[in-house]
Amino acid sequence: MVFSSNLFLFYFLPLALLLYYALPRRAKHLGLTALSYAFYGWANPLFMLILLASTVVDYFCGLAMAGRRFFRDPEAIEALEPGGPRSRRQKLALAISIVSNLSLLGFFKYFNFAVENYDALLAWMGLETLQLDTALRIALPLGISFYTFQSMSYSIDVYRGQARAQRNFIDFACYVSMFPQLVAGPIIRFREVASQLVQRTHTIEKFARGAAFISLGLAKKILLANPCGKIADSVFEAGSITMVQAWYGASAYAFQIYFDFSAYTDMAIGLGLMLGFVFPKNFDSPYHARSITDFWRRWHISLSTWLRDYLYIPLGGNRRGPTRTAINLGLVMLLGGLWHGASWNFVLWGAMHGFLLGLERIRGRASLYHWLPVPMQVALTFVLLLITWVFFRSSDLPSALAYLGTMFGLVQARPEAAILDGIIYQPYYLGTFIAAALVTWLFPQTWDWTRSIGPLKALLLLLLLLLSVAVLVTQAYNPFIYFIF
Repeated sequence: MVFSSNLFLFYFLPLALLLYYALPRRAKHLGLTALSYAFYGWANPLFMLILLASTVVDYFCGLAMAGRRFFRDPEAIEALEPGGPRSRRQKLALAISIVSNLSLLGFFKYFNFAVENYDALLAWMGLETLQLDTALRIALPLGISFYTFQSMSYSIDVYRGQARAQRNFIDFACYVSMFPQLVAGPIIRFREVASQLVQRTHTIEKFARGAAFISLGLAKKILLANPCGKIADSVFEAGSITMVQAWYGASAYAFQIYFDFSAYTDMAIGLGLMLGFVFPKNFDSPYHARSITDFWRRWHISLSTWLRDYLYIPLGGNRRGPTRTAINLGLVMLLGGLWHGASWNFVLWGAMHGFLLGLERIRGRASLYHWLPVPMQVALTFVLLLITWVFFRSSDLPSALAYLGTMFGLVQARPEAAILDGIIYQPYYLGTFIAAALVTWLFPQTWDWTRSIGPLKALLLLLLLLLSVAVLVTQAYNPFIYFIF
């Protein structure tokens, strides 16, 4: 179930809000957890078992780290002393949490990838008889990359003394499974909502701002991301394209993935506000970035800070000189690319970002082209991002290399490429592309624009909501890129 669907907007959401506000305070988390499991299990009820397994393991690991006194007097145990000694039991509990979560993620997300590469290697060696049964495939549970990282961060924070172990299982299960951010983030740290699980306010102002987030998110998804996605699909799936078409298609995909993902984040934050929760900001005008380093301060902030705090800093961070820092950045981004998907394309995408981040760090500058005017820095960064997005969008590595060859004039288009112009340059698609560019570089972020809502903004939000719903009802093309991660 996705937010930008008739099922969610007209059925699940109204019923969920009605049930949530009808329940007494003590039962709200139980009701929200049940709703979240129903939301997650809609596509495949078996996926709920994986979510429950991850939740149960990390809950008991947290209790094990808190110590036995926790059961007798929970108020006597605060967070563990940061940097203090840890017992063998606490270290074992942390290891069990990390290994179990990574095992779940590794098996369900990378089993098929491993089998394919194993079979390819055997075929290259002439040992086809040793290949595995290619009919054996594992279905990828929706959003497993997000909730395993989220649940695992709880155990790590408890171990580090940055969070207090949760005694109430329902509260913890509610945190892990909360449907607004369950399948596509943002990745919420437990310490960011721990106090809100104990007590939070439900106000008209919060609810109104949440509705504004949802209206703007739905508009970004339906009115901008989907048409740009149609352009990108038409170009990337064409048999032959021109250089101009290639750059146009890559730019359209850059707009699609930004508006698609930031729209889902807007709606997640909005739903959280409607439920009384305040989630952290996840995007900050990423295409305004002047460098790749600046881009990762603005794009999917919850993931980039997660990788920084739980991977980059433990590897040594920037404490061992520029060269080691560059190596650490490269390793983190390689794993970050693989986190996005089980494909060599994602590995290369991560490697390219890691290389550029490392190069910027070695040079000791905020940008490799810091001497240029700011608009040119932004433009050059966007071009670099377009090149990396080609690997993110292409179906396989040969397709990505061929597409890049066309972008830089190394592959000549066949005459039939002209037919594509009649599709991608239609007034509707071209107008949407221009609108996406204007919104990207001239309009404020949803987070900032919704801080105050007057009558004119309320009217605009209502019109956008009605227009988005009207288009949604008639729109057959409605993918969600990050739903499979």
